[in-house]
Amino acid sequence: MEVSTMEMNIQKTLMNTLGIEVTELSEGRIVATMPVDERTHQPFGLLHGGASVALAETVASMGGFALVDPTKEAVVGLEINANHLKGKRSGIVTAEGTILHRGKTTMVWDIKIRDEEQQLVCISRCTLAVIKLKKEQ
Repeated sequence: MEVSTMEMNIQKTLMNTLGIEVTELSEGRIVATMPVDERTHQPFGLLHGGASVALAETVASMGGFALVDPTKEAVVGLEINANHLKGKRSGIVTAEGTILHRGKTTMVWDIKIRDEEQQLVCISRCTLAVIKLKKEQ
């Protein structure tokens, strides 16, 4: 699936609100960026852990969606964990997601979020459920 096709659906979503942009998408790998600014800060001026988790789940979900037949299946987050390793006050973070497991009903993604110096800011693992779409009657 092309990045431009997926981006058509991001208006009025959390992705748009947080400024998340997909920069690369290939089978089993996805890269996206997010600004570190007033939209993604916690009250003390640091990157909010929840914003990092939102970026991680976005990456996993979009990467997973690219691996299913969108006319028959969708993916939804089932579980996510994150370790916040380094504070960040400004700039851009980049998340790289790679698939660890691709099953019929679940996928597991590894997401690493880095700053501009390639230092790890957050590591995350996200499990997706692959769900069948209901046929219209």
